[in-house]
Amino acid sequence: MKKRISLSLVLVSLLAFAGCGTSTTDTSSTAASTVESSVVATEEPQEVVLYVTRHGKTMFNTVHRAQGWSDTPLTDAGVEVAEQLGAGLKAEGIEFVSAYSSDAGRARETARLVLENNGQEDLVLNESSDLREVCFGVYEGDTDENMWNAIAKEMGYESQTALFEAGAIDLEKVVDAVDVIDSEAGMAEDFATVKNRMQTELKAIAEDTEKAGGGNVLVVAHGMSIMAMISDMTDEVPEGGQLPNASVTKIVYKDGNFTVESVGSLEYVEKGAE
Repeated sequence: MKKRISLSLVLVSLLAFAGCGTSTTDTSSTAASTVESSVVATEEPQEVVLYVTRHGKTMFNTVHRAQGWSDTPLTDAGVEVAEQLGAGLKAEGIEFVSAYSSDAGRARETARLVLENNGQEDLVLNESSDLREVCFGVYEGDTDENMWNAIAKEMGYESQTALFEAGAIDLEKVVDAVDVIDSEAGMAEDFATVKNRMQTELKAIAEDTEKAGGGNVLVVAHGMSIMAMISDMTDEVPEGGQLPNASVTKIVYKDGNFTVESVGSLEYVEKGAE
């Protein structure tokens, strides 16, 4: 189910005061100004389509270690899937007017591989720390098992197995649990912080693109932070609850609203692999 999220509306009121006296008015100038203002006011906002992509598979993904602000390079499989994504986008005739990634090496590398295989290797890549993955604090680089067992116990379960068997996992509670556990070190982020920085950056990208005339934008980020970003934009969740590597979450921005059209799609990867 899609949701439309109204982000901000700026209302500007212009008050004109007519004075009394004997001065004359340049009616031709006033008429020209009125026509010009009318044109600006009725100009259609240009649609922006954001292809929000999770990075390709990495070393830590492969050996099941927590990877938030810590970073490891793409594996051969990660490089391949990023190349397939770029080729699939090219096959569908999708060209980007701009490209963004987090400042993590795995996101940067994925974005460059996508652009190279889409025939847009010369497009400038803009990096932003606000597009980073969730910071897992003391669990950065630790095994997934250790982190998830600690999360489960903080949430009232005996183990990660019991947590997973309980059904759908609430991402907000999971991220906040890590933040509570990490309170002594104070490095981990809570869910609201992640969601806010991701949505703020997405809005800035969308508005800048709209002002420049609209078009398609590549945004390469991370699994949990992307899910936090769209958490109040859509009820749709990816199969298995996790975004696949190199999957695309397609978001349309128009008239100050975001509409999530798809979540975690691998259609472009599959097209590029043909």
